Amino acid sequence: MQKAIIGKKIGMTQIFDEKGKVVPVTVVEAGPCVVAQIKTVENDGYEAVQLGFGDIKLKVQNGTGKGKRKRSDKFKDTPVNITKPLLGHFQKADVAPKKTLREFRFDDISTYNVGDVIKADTFAEGDKIDVTGKSKGKGYAGVIKRWNFHRLKETHGSGPVARHGGSMGACSTPSRVWKGKKMAGHLGAERVTVQNLTVVKIDAENNLIAVKGAIPGPNGGIVVIRDSVKA
Repeated sequence: MQKAIIGKKIGMTQIFDEKGKVVPVTVVEAGPCVVAQIKTVENDGYEAVQLGFGDIKLKVQNGTGKGKRKRSDKFKDTPVNITKPLLGHFQKADVAPKKTLREFRFDDISTYNVGDVIKADTFAEGDKIDVTGKSKGKGYAGVIKRWNFHRLKETHGSGPVARHGGSMGACSTPSRVWKGKKMAGHLGAERVTVQNLTVVKIDAENNLIAVKGAIPGPNGGIVVIRDSVKA
């Protein structure tokens, strides 16, 4: 059976194996996740399982505070921290609203049912996994930091700065910068997947998974753990 779970990166630490060797690990709070929807070929054109992670504490605001508009009677009991369509989506599935939703296309979805709870113990120690997350955003960066360019020579006419990207291309042909040219720009804050990591330890009681090595994203970032495609 194919497995997947949504989690939150806690941070890195180290543990010792049975031989006393230090193993660097990243701790992930994995689940519990609830199956919010089963997508089928008949209804949606494809098969997938939708999981939800992280509870939303619903709050109703009637506009009694200063500067707040009074809500109409029609919507006075509707929570303000979730949209009505999304609230109806969870109510239809009869599950508590969740902050994060992710879909997983499995070969066989017959083993999943709406309302099922997926916990950390769905994986086992020694499993090979792929972890997907959003990398740390580092803002605007130059070509040396972003693409590992070499410096220009610092003497004899290389200009006032030695960290430029150099030539962008010929002047008359093609008279433009080629699409995809490595230049300065926004670094990080993009979807990254690290493959073939190993599950070192499972703490089912506290919904924790210790993964050998580093995984993408900052502490507190949302990550997705699934079976490795190359194992």
